[in-house]
Amino acid sequence: MQAKTEQKNKAVELRKQGFSYAEILKQIPVSKSSLSLWLKSVKLAKSQKQKLTDKKLAGMKRGWEACHAKKLFITQKIKSEAKKEIGKLTERELWLIGISLYWAEGAKEKDKAVGIKLSNSDPLMIRLFIKWLLEICEISKENIYFEIYLHDSVKHREVEVREYWEKITGFSTEYFRKIRWKKNKIKTKRKNIGEKYFGLININVRKGVSLNRKIQGWISGICEYCEVV
Repeated sequence: MQAKTEQKNKAVELRKQGFSYAEILKQIPVSKSSLSLWLKSVKLAKSQKQKLTDKKLAGMKRGWEACHAKKLFITQKIKSEAKKEIGKLTERELWLIGISLYWAEGAKEKDKAVGIKLSNSDPLMIRLFIKWLLEICEISKENIYFEIYLHDSVKHREVEVREYWEKITGFSTEYFRKIRWKKNKIKTKRKNIGEKYFGLININVRKGVSLNRKIQGWISGICEYCEVV
């Protein structure tokens, strides 16, 4: 009985100092129900309540950070293992990748002849398609040119944006036509806004009508051999 009384007194004192139930239980090995009964009548000052709230929030933050770190680790592990599955690509595989890429993102013929035009803001996609044009389709560098589409709210970053796309493409200024300004507002749900926003870029090929038609034929061949037509 004496031991229980000492435990209760100690628990009350710790609670008055602003300790949480979890912290008290680490020092006093009793059931949570007993502790709740002992501390039921203990009133805390405003500063003590705030201290407990701060501890709770800090604990939640640590829990979130641990969960986030675990998620990042798992994500990175999945990506790393998936990357190894690709291995070295053959020329044919790169050819098929480029066809599929143009099928998804490139301009197609409808009622009139259309040259080669692919638009996107993904720098890796842009680099891959340029590689495909130069190495697989054997398009000369002189027959490729670019157009940048940019919101007019970032006109003050025009030089920075040009330099960014020149670096991404590996092409110098003379291969870039003037920037085409978009007057509508940037959608706030987009992630690539602010300093991360560089608009999108069009890759164009001069006299590319024949190549576009050939690509459409390749796409038809893929569909036929995959038996989706």
